[in-house]
Amino acid sequence: MNSIDAFMAISDGNRRHLLEELRRGPKTVNELASGLPVSRPAVSQHLKVLLDAGLVVASPDGTKRIYAINPGGFTRINIWIDQFWTE
Repeated sequence: MNSIDAFMAISDGNRRHLLEELRRGPKTVNELASGLPVSRPAVSQHLKVLLDAGLVVASPDGTKRIYAINPGGFTRINIWIDQFWTE
């Protein structure tokens, strides 16, 4: 069970930006940090929230971690949003 609510995780603009970047393809922390006006440690903290919410996954690549979108993590969000479009 995820300890962080997905809705809380996407409530932050920096985390939404990270998700948008990861939607374009897997990236390292350094690659993600280059697009934000926050420090690399702050990006790591945002990624931890997204990981805990199940919205992203991380895989080791030598000394780096590669972050990617976890499509399954968006199921709850999709179900909640979809209720507004069905009758």
